[in-house]
Amino acid sequence: MIRNIPQTIRNIRRAHDVVNVLIRYGFEDVVQETGLDQIVLRGRRTLRLVRRDKTLDREPRAVRMRKALEELGPTFVKLGQILATRPDLIPREWADEFAKLQDDVAQVPGEQIIAAIHEQLGPKVDELFEHIEPEAMAAASIAQVHSARFKDGTEVVLKVLRPGIQKVLEADMELLELLAAFVERHFRDIGFSPVETVDQFQREIRRETDYTIEARATQRMRADFADDPNIDFPRIFPEASTASVLCIELVKGTLLSKRKPDEFTHEELESIVRNGTHAVFRQCLEIGFFHADPHPGNIFVQRDAEGKAGPICFIDCGMTGHIDPRTAEALADIVQGTIAGELDRVIDVVVALTDTDPMIASSRVFRAEVWEFISHFQNADFQSLHMGQLLSEFFDKLQRNKLRCPADIVFLIKAITTIEGVGEDLCPDFDIVAEARPSIERLVRKRYGYRALKSRVQNSMIAYAEMAESLPRELEMLLTALRRQKLTFNLEHRGLHDITRTVEHASRNIARALIITALLVASSVLVLAHAADSTMSMPLVVGAGMGFTAAGVVAFWSITFGKKR
Repeated sequence: MIRNIPQTIRNIRRAHDVVNVLIRYGFEDVVQETGLDQIVLRGRRTLRLVRRDKTLDREPRAVRMRKALEELGPTFVKLGQILATRPDLIPREWADEFAKLQDDVAQVPGEQIIAAIHEQLGPKVDELFEHIEPEAMAAASIAQVHSARFKDGTEVVLKVLRPGIQKVLEADMELLELLAAFVERHFRDIGFSPVETVDQFQREIRRETDYTIEARATQRMRADFADDPNIDFPRIFPEASTASVLCIELVKGTLLSKRKPDEFTHEELESIVRNGTHAVFRQCLEIGFFHADPHPGNIFVQRDAEGKAGPICFIDCGMTGHIDPRTAEALADIVQGTIAGELDRVIDVVVALTDTDPMIASSRVFRAEVWEFISHFQNADFQSLHMGQLLSEFFDKLQRNKLRCPADIVFLIKAITTIEGVGEDLCPDFDIVAEARPSIERLVRKRYGYRALKSRVQNSMIAYAEMAESLPRELEMLLTALRRQKLTFNLEHRGLHDITRTVEHASRNIARALIITALLVASSVLVLAHAADSTMSMPLVVGAGMGFTAAGVVAFWSITFGKKR
């Protein structure tokens, strides 16, 4: 349950700042619909709100919201960046705009960062480091990056959380939590749960502010590609890392986002795209643990001994995705069912992935939507299958029908489409489909190959054998319970709360109507009695008046307060 406002929002000024920024960028409707204005006025009625900046009216709403998020600071910038990876929650044009969010901010003074490093590592700073550069290599809203050198000459990079950032994030998260609860109470049909979304955002923020998680992810990916000389991940130094400080090796090479126009030859660009495509598709479709944000700013191109473009190195492994075996099987079913034109199999995958009502499988409109999707790829083969396009269209169909796509599938689609976008930008004539084909074939073969079928048959036989072995004992226990009259059934009713509330409300209204009717009838009878016998005029008139008054009071109370109950 959300606590009351004084307990939930530590500083009402923050809510006031959010309201001012949103209004200035032309989002008065958002302020009113989310109840932010109520929060501010309830906290301090003397606060004055700013006026709308009409010079921004010509800019699209998505652009104005991006600028507002940038002005609101690290929590909201990070929220926008995460929403950019979730086009299942916001319109695609908004997701594309939020992908442009910049979190470059002024640097925290070097002495404060070095003091934070000493606080985290203690005496190990003097034992391990020969030098820590006070000037930051990069400064973001949540962390700063500084170069350093171990005493043995190893050059490293220190990623350090900005001092005090945790308190800022916690205060903003409390405000977002309150807003999500308000929106969920008042807006039912928006296609997703705001509370669940903020919950997921909180988990993502915790992941990105706990560098032990990023360290483990980087080490795992490095181990996954230890046998591949063309793919690399930076080395982690656990002895110089904590939850707030991450120490990784300094990656030397060219960051793809900062490459010069003629820095690489056409053959080198083909090699870069081939290595990147192979790495991402292998992670997504074979390993099941992948870098969820392989954009050019997270990919270094290293040089070989001859100075030519060599291995690529992925950095910033804080955003990762997991594909469990069952989801991988669902992906194989989508591919195989789509190519074979099997409508029911693809619909079964939709029901399983989205946890939706199975009755949707009989909806003519939905079946037509899925068949339209299948028709785009039907009778294709692995030689020409564009996996990114297939998954993107599949996701669009889910979104159009307001079905919630699991976050891991959304991250997978983002990773695949991102690396395909990198390939199309670097080397448009490179055949990404051909490069991804082996991973797709292995995914389907793992699900439908001879070994897979043999394994499933064996597992089924073992399960049936175990069931047959335990069945006599289970039956004996059941019969014993019946014989001793100790067999009980527990029934749980779900989804009846709204019906029960409606029935109770209707019952109260009927009871009030009966009371009002009885008072009116009784008072009318007294009026008629007065007309028939004027000798009892005073008691009859008083009684009739009291009856009419009581009926009016009950009616007024029912109309004014009855609907709120």
